[in-house]
Amino acid sequence: MGTTKIWAIKDSLSRVLDYAANPHKTIYSDLRNVLHYAGDEEKTGGAEKACFVTGVNCSAVTAFDEMRSVQERFGKTTGNVAYHAYQSFKTDEVTPELCHQIGVELARKMWGDGYQVLVATHFNTGTYHNHFVVNAVNMWDGKKFNCNEGAYWKFRALSDELCAEHRLTIIKNPQGKTPRSIYFAEKRGDPTTFNLMREAIDYAITRSRGFDDFKRIMCAQGYFIDLNPNRKYWTIRSENSKKAVRMYRLGESYSNDSIKRRIYEQGFDTWQRNADYTHSRVTLRDYRPPRRRFLGSFKQTKKRTGLVALYMHYCYLLGYYPKNRRYQPLSPEMKEAWRHLDRLSDQVRLVSHKGLTTIEDVHSFISETDQSIQDISADRQKIYNKLRRCHNDDRRSELLHRRDDCTAALTNLRKEKKIALTILEDNPTVKQNIRIETQMRNEAYGLQQKQRHAFRSHGR
Repeated sequence: MGTTKIWAIKDSLSRVLDYAANPHKTIYSDLRNVLHYAGDEEKTGGAEKACFVTGVNCSAVTAFDEMRSVQERFGKTTGNVAYHAYQSFKTDEVTPELCHQIGVELARKMWGDGYQVLVATHFNTGTYHNHFVVNAVNMWDGKKFNCNEGAYWKFRALSDELCAEHRLTIIKNPQGKTPRSIYFAEKRGDPTTFNLMREAIDYAITRSRGFDDFKRIMCAQGYFIDLNPNRKYWTIRSENSKKAVRMYRLGESYSNDSIKRRIYEQGFDTWQRNADYTHSRVTLRDYRPPRRRFLGSFKQTKKRTGLVALYMHYCYLLGYYPKNRRYQPLSPEMKEAWRHLDRLSDQVRLVSHKGLTTIEDVHSFISETDQSIQDISADRQKIYNKLRRCHNDDRRSELLHRRDDCTAALTNLRKEKKIALTILEDNPTVKQNIRIETQMRNEAYGLQQKQRHAFRSHGR
């Protein structure tokens, strides 16, 4: 399964060549002795940090010099100096040798007529993939490579042909590139939108006898699913979202056929033995909220208001506060909010330390901070001007100390301003998440009360 992409390099040819041939990212090279860390096994850390690097129409050792000389010969050293492409394979589907072999074949078919290419095999993301650094200038006629949409489709088609020749899987419906932050968050198992959808579907399938049960349990978790047989793809969306997601995008186990098979494989006996459907007295007691005894008078307690109260309530519904409380949010939106807990903590600290009670206070704080930044920047500029004319060592040392103090103050002010801006950005989302979580809590607690009443009536 080869995924591909091409993009232009405008800043530095040497930077991208160094990245592609970095021995810390590539593996298994017969050219180790000519790379930076290659000759010493102790420096490279063994075979895992050695590398596979091959040059097409150039030497891997002198790729930069050869590419640069071609650009200088035709007077084309500006603009797009190179193109960077990659080809990635499914985990555990190829060996490093096969991965590099396919990469070299692809480079020769795509650019072998007249462009210099450096091909390097990497393993730093957990999957084998090839990097291609292509000189933008043709070595024979000096024409620049036209990296248009047609070139991308040709690159992808050639990659698919090579994958088919080596009996590797081919992606028929590419889903596009996942944002880098989301990719690594899902890889770590953080509560992203897709990860929460997968968990909800897995939970519902293991507790469903059929599609009616599946829909009901998904609805109880805050998701609407469309299992219309007339639709090609089944979809899922949060109750409070207008955008639906095709289930097959969640992975191979979440396509229409896979979900059907998984539900049917559960069987009645598996569902009947499930502990979640055993209505015992102990299970029903777990639904009851814990009781606390308060010593004192509520009339004498200081009531929290404004942003502080909002964030305290938000942290309470999130299950983050109090610390000894075991509570898991019910809504998908609140579950996903756990991924931004560091951002929330910064906001709470700023609101508390600066005494910000309303959104208007936040706007005023940002304006005051901007003014302070301008004043301190002006003072620092005056210090720089004095430093240029200062020749006394003691005076110079004093000025440098004052300059460093200004820089530290500016750093802190800019950080606080950035956090204040996130408060303005997140405030509507915080209020919406509170409303959604409160609604789901009320619905769930009402259902639990009915179950307890039914249990007691049945016991009598």
